[in-house]
Amino acid sequence: MDTSNNTNYLPLDNLKNKENDYDIENAIKALTVKSTNIECRDIVKGYDFNNGINYSEIFSSYKYMGFQATALGNSIEIINKMINWRLSHEKIEEDESKEYLDQAVREKTRCTIFLGYTSNMASCGMREILRYLCEHKMIDCIVTTAGEIEEDFIKCLRPTFIGDFHLKGSELREKGINRIGN
Repeated sequence: MDTSNNTNYLPLDNLKNKENDYDIENAIKALTVKSTNIECRDIVKGYDFNNGINYSEIFSSYKYMGFQATALGNSIEIINKMINWRLSHEKIEEDESKEYLDQAVREKTRCTIFLGYTSNMASCGMREILRYLCEHKMIDCIVTTAGEIEEDFIKCLRPTFIGDFHLKGSELREKGINRIGN
């Protein structure tokens, strides 16, 4: 957070007094600074389940639930725009190719969707989602790391189980068990 232009900001060092104990008076001043009005900002707010279960609204509300959920919510919006986009939504340019002047062709021309992912996504429970997207032709091109092939072989041989970060890798290997980093 850039606080260089905020005259009300008190760095943590300013809360210490000469005895290196935190100064309660300065702490109270720092916490009771009058807020400045911020225009046009989204308010953090979760979905109200008292309104019933509406999956579309639940997913839409992710955009306002904090950093990771906001990233997911923004991604959902972008994906929906990609799915719904047609060339017919765009104005015909002067240098438009002749094949794209036909309105029927423009309505059938959709967004080309590329999906990029790292190999561990195939082993962390996303594999079935990735397969579904491919199976139902919801993506046009996949870009992944070569490790994905190894992850696919591992998943085909035996299931992957939820583990614990506290388990020691050396002890697991002695039992013929490997770990993956999800």
